[in-house]
Formats: sequence, C-alpha cells, structure tokens
Amino acid sequence: MSVAGLALDASSRSPIVLLRDPSGRRQVPIWIDQAQAHNIMAGIQDSPIPRPLSHDLMVALLKAGNLQLERVIIHAIEDNTFQAVLKLRLKASEEEPEEEKTPEESTLLLEIDARPSDAIALAVRTKSSIWMLEEVVAEASIPVDAEADAEDQNEFRRFLDEVSPAALVRHLQTRESETDEPFNSPDPDPDHQE
Repeated sequence: MSVAGLALDASSRSPIVLLRDPSGRRQVPIWIDQAQAHNIMAGIQDSPIPRPLSHDLMVALLKAGNLQLERVIIHAIEDNTFQAVLKLRLKASEEEPEEEKTPEESTLLLEIDARPSDAIALAVRTKSSIWMLEEVVAEASIPVDAEADAEDQNEFRRFLDEVSPAALVRHLQTRESETDEPFNSPDPDPDHQE
C-alpha cells in the first residue's frame, strides 16, 4: 500500500488518509484527526522543521536503539477502528560483524501495536513499506476503477473455479522455490498484502 494523499470528509470535515493498493485500483480511507494529518503530511513533504515533531523523535529513538522499521501492517478492523502493528528489526551492531551473529540475533523481529495513523507517519519518514491484509482491503476499500476492479474479481472467481487443490499446491511450491521462502514458514507475513 502507498499513501495516495490526504482528503477531507465532506460531511464531517475530518481528515482522511487514503492508502492505495499496488494495482492502483482500490483505495482504503482511514479517518484521522487534524494532528495526525499534520504529522503524516509533514513526513510526506519532508520539509525542514525547527524542532522535531513526535514522529521525528520516534525515528531518532529507533536509530538510537539500533532498530529498523521493516514494515507497517494494518491487519484488522475492530469496532470500526483499524488495527496496526510495527514490525521492527534489530540491526547488527557496528562493532560485531553480521557473520558473527547467530541467525536468531540477525533476524530478530519485534512487533509493536500502534495506531494506523502513527504507523503511517513513521513509515513515510523511514521509507518503510505499508502492508494491509487482503481481508481488510476487501472490507474497507473503495474502487478507483470500478470496471477494472470487477474484472479482477471475475478473473479470481474463474481461477478458483478452475484450480484443483493439487495444482494450487504445485503453484505454491513453485513460488516457494522462486522466493527461497519455505511454504510453511513460521512468519505469518506471506498472508499480508503490501
């Protein structure tokens, strides 16, 4: 997902951040408040400011803690509220070469619960990816190109009607060998959409 922009709700005059899917055919609107809109816009504009905003401070703290924001995942809608997590990776320290670290140390991922607006503001500042589960996109998106969206849905339905379980397993195994990621990897992230 990418930040398509900010808008105002015509009826409530509340700011909305618009996230666009990679195909450019669907957008997910997330209602936010004025302060959150300001923080996201400041990150998008990347203009110099005299004093760091809260999210600039958070980025500085991540760097000081030797953490890297890998990605933001918007994973659910509960009681009309989007839920998000930050996936952070502990970076290898300067003093200790990467080859001296155990695989567990070099791939340590931390997951921290966050408001989507805060997560998006951090992702914009760190140039990190924003992922959203397909179920969330399907539930909350609005089509940008309704005709292309309907064609995608029909194509997917045709695929489901024609595919056998054995063919699906073969496809996934082929994909696994191309990406070098195990099919039954313990990391649940393959189900997330970027």
